[in-house]
Amino acid sequence: MNPTQTLPYLPLAKSFLPTRTLIRDVVLVLAGCLFVALTAQFAVGAPVPITGQTFGVLLVGAVLGSRLGFLALVTYVLAGSLGAPFFAGGASGIGKGLTLGYLVAFPIAAWLVGYLVERFGADRSFFKTLGMMLVANLLIYAIGVPWLGYVGFKLGIFKDWNTVIMAGMTKFLLGDFIKAVLAASLLPLAWRFVGRK
Repeated sequence: MNPTQTLPYLPLAKSFLPTRTLIRDVVLVLAGCLFVALTAQFAVGAPVPITGQTFGVLLVGAVLGSRLGFLALVTYVLAGSLGAPFFAGGASGIGKGLTLGYLVAFPIAAWLVGYLVERFGADRSFFKTLGMMLVANLLIYAIGVPWLGYVGFKLGIFKDWNTVIMAGMTKFLLGDFIKAVLAASLLPLAWRFVGRK
């Protein structure tokens, strides 16, 4: 039996390519990795730009599902850590490690989004998708902000947690909400376009 067919809801990619093969999975994982790398290069606004990185992370999780979304983001993080210019602004490597918590959170968040799609069809309506994206963003912050503080305190960059939260979360909340609304508009629209539920 094909495991994909036993899911209560198929993610978009598996709806178009329901037969599981190694070639299909490898192509989807690499495409997801490259899509996140591409979205990470888009930045709008100043002084703290809103990038498309988390938008790409969560969209890949929703479109590929939990397993392939997770693998795509593991591939993305490994490639960027090893020198590919995949991270926001064309960066690569982990530098001083300040953002390592966020990078670790990306595959987990993609898995969570994929799981919510596969089990509950959370990408079929605007409000379900919006809720799913906001929860996944909170998960990224729950892992990324404490690590940012831990490393930042060791390096003498931060003096208190208020500064850490401002630097690692507060100033990104509006941008993340806008990206969640965009995803909540695109995913249900894609399902209506293909005419499947």
